[in-house]
Amino acid sequence: MAKWGEGDPRWIVEQRADATNVNNWHWTERDASNWSTEKLKGLFLAVRVENEEGVCEVTEVSKLDGEASINNRKGKLIFFYEWNIKLSWTGTSKSGVKYKGHVEIPNLSDENDVDEVEISISLAKDEPDTNLMVLMKQEGMKKIRNAMSTYISTLKTEFTQGMILPTVNGEQTEPVPQLAAKAEDHKTIASTVTAAPESKPIGVKIPTCKISLKDIFLTSPEELYRVFTTQELVQAFTHAPAIVEADKGGKFHLLDGSVNGKFIDLVPEKQIVMKWRFKSWPSGHFATVTLNFTDKGGETEVCLEGKDIPSSEEERTKQGWQRYYFEGIKQTFGYGARLF
Repeated sequence: MAKWGEGDPRWIVEQRADATNVNNWHWTERDASNWSTEKLKGLFLAVRVENEEGVCEVTEVSKLDGEASINNRKGKLIFFYEWNIKLSWTGTSKSGVKYKGHVEIPNLSDENDVDEVEISISLAKDEPDTNLMVLMKQEGMKKIRNAMSTYISTLKTEFTQGMILPTVNGEQTEPVPQLAAKAEDHKTIASTVTAAPESKPIGVKIPTCKISLKDIFLTSPEELYRVFTTQELVQAFTHAPAIVEADKGGKFHLLDGSVNGKFIDLVPEKQIVMKWRFKSWPSGHFATVTLNFTDKGGETEVCLEGKDIPSSEEERTKQGWQRYYFEGIKQTFGYGARLF
């Protein structure tokens, strides 16, 4: 039996605060199935393509069977995933005629490169032929393949945080870049609200300010507008339940109620105007936030203008929009990096 402080360094535990898995030698596993299900749904529901014939978009994830996991062995991450997927899509011609169809992806797995994954696109039974099938099979298939590529890349970055544990000397053997905010990060905003000073009563005049932000998203104004106004897509990028009534006067509640408000004006693909507030703000006080979407040829520039922001909340509001909206959307839907 080895003396205290001697022996194979792979099994030395006394220098670790938690006394486990020194030098990442032991096999550890993390189930990524539930996370993958939500991530894939959000990515596929964002698929939308358009040309002179009309518009095609994925409207439902009707089947998502499979599993995903990540294993850490000797400081190396090993990824396993296998999915059988069925989607429903709807095409709308320029004349307003609607067509329905299906997408089948029988084997999205770690054994195949994304470019090798089989994707079958078809029209629903008894649907007449339409040129929208060409649009869906060409541009639609590219978007679907990009969605799968984004899923795999975020699985290997966002979900692996903490899988490589500290070694005996306190350093990481294989640092993992923190490219995406985890669901726990999004709860920070809620905890900040809880810790905020008690709200002032209605009628108390408070100093206010204006804020402005600008960012570029690698998608069309049509698709980005959908992300901001579709409940399922909002839930995908905030990683939390949400209520989004995307009509004039419609209300929204995000991030466990920490953010709420109502839509004042909606101009598809162009502009969103809303009354917006943090829960911790003085009762009844709303800021007016305007989002303007500008087509930049394959990219969309978003300009945010906010007014009547409580002066004490200026930085927090700007950081909240940049992190939980803009960065959240880019990381969830892959709008922040080009896929080749």
